[in-house]
Amino acid sequence: MVQIKNSEQLACMRKAGRITGEAILVAREHIKEGVSTKLLDTLIRNYIEKCGAKPSFLGYGGFPGSACISINNEVIHGIPSAKRFLKEGDIVKIDVGAYIGGFHGDSANTFGVGKISEEAEKLIAVTRESFFRGVKMAARGKRVGDIGSEICGYAEGLGYGVVRKFVGHGVGHELHEDPEIPNFGTAGRGARLYPGMTIAIEPMINAGTRDVKVLEDGWTVITADGSLSAHYEHTVAITDGEPILLTYVE
Repeated sequence: MVQIKNSEQLACMRKAGRITGEAILVAREHIKEGVSTKLLDTLIRNYIEKCGAKPSFLGYGGFPGSACISINNEVIHGIPSAKRFLKEGDIVKIDVGAYIGGFHGDSANTFGVGKISEEAEKLIAVTRESFFRGVKMAARGKRVGDIGSEICGYAEGLGYGVVRKFVGHGVGHELHEDPEIPNFGTAGRGARLYPGMTIAIEPMINAGTRDVKVLEDGWTVITADGSLSAHYEHTVAITDGEPILLTYVE
């Protein structure tokens, strides 16, 4: 069931969203060669807890980290490790959730480690742009398919693979709520959007095939062909006017 938030609930979600976005920025400041993904995870957890919140992902379905940290051909759900170190030229996806006041924020971004290839830079840029094209459709009276159609049409039009096995979702009291927000679809189809809905729009774009597979750890999702992947996500509030990016901080 889709949950419609009132103004007080949206204020709580703004707080959760701000902490989520700031935690990603904390991690970004430490992304460099030689840093372990476990250290990034610890920094994220410490920041979230310092703000009086809880990491949404920690223990969720048994996930062992406070953030999902995925490198290069890893699409999502990478498990932080003290034995995994960033290297020059890597691209790293940081996916974070924070829970406070009964509500969650959920956001992700992709960063380069030092100097990265032109291919990687373009992939990151296309993924970010696909989000912003999709979020323009996050308006009263539009449908979920309008968002996915914009994202997919843009990215696939440039030759990229748009992941279909994993999708965006509603966010609120629960980390994952209705409706699902696919990064593909048909304009004018799917659930209708109403003010007070809060959703996570999160394009996962691959440099090669759209196909993915899950590793034996049960969590880490990688591209089926070993190509690079990028991820960009914000928690978005539908309003009577422009959508609000609840997790966007600068």
